[in-house]
Amino acid sequence: MANPRLIGLLLVAPALFAVGALFVYPLGFSVATAFTTKEGVVTLGNFHRAFELYSVDIGFTLVIVGVSTLLCGALAIAIGGYLTLGENPRAVAILKWLYRWPLFIPFVVAAQCMRTFIAKNGLMNNSLVSLGILEPIQTTSLLDWRGIVITFVWKQTPFVALLVAGAMASLDRSTIEAARNLGAGRLRILVEIVTPQVLPTLVVALILSFVTMMSVLSVPIMISGESPTMMTVDMAFRINAYGDYGTANALGVLSYLMTGAVAWIYLRRGIQQGGRP
Repeated sequence: MANPRLIGLLLVAPALFAVGALFVYPLGFSVATAFTTKEGVVTLGNFHRAFELYSVDIGFTLVIVGVSTLLCGALAIAIGGYLTLGENPRAVAILKWLYRWPLFIPFVVAAQCMRTFIAKNGLMNNSLVSLGILEPIQTTSLLDWRGIVITFVWKQTPFVALLVAGAMASLDRSTIEAARNLGAGRLRILVEIVTPQVLPTLVVALILSFVTMMSVLSVPIMISGESPTMMTVDMAFRINAYGDYGTANALGVLSYLMTGAVAWIYLRRGIQQGGRP
């Protein structure tokens, strides 16, 4: 009779091989390359070069992704709150149908759409001019850091809102109805009662969004050609222009540390809360 443990290992072996070959090995190789020269000598020179050339871009990346993450959280709470507390069934149905669209659009497509929407002669400005809100001379292009933030927020808010709205929908309605009976408005109920109860779900969704936005190349490279730019563009430039995998991987390790720090904050908070009596 076959050993059940052996059968189980054989069943998961293809998945383990794929994870090892496509994720674990590239991760280990990139980290090792960040700390070595082309000749294989251990060095911190790659990190020194990365900070010397791209320190402004590193800070720019952290600010852009941080601001986008906070905006995603605020909009997700607003959307989930209206879906949960809204009193107009038709408006709730329209919002529930509409906000999910960006979920199915890849980042590269989102970036291309934004290029034609927020450019100086794009759809947004042309519409405002046609409505008489702006004069043609008053139109400005948002194809800079603002465009990156707009694209990130438009693309990631539905993901965060989907998780947050689901968590809000599963809450006990008795506390909400009790607050309403005591005269609390919808905004106060959302801020003081609903949001604290879904905070763990919100934090998880924001961490996942932070990690996703840190890894995107298409949006900064297509939306903004200005400097400073994001670290992903710098990594691609070092490899394509100079074949400098060491500096590129050093920037990659720094991005790992940024995302790891955000995840560590959440894990530490979860452990502290789990240890409370």
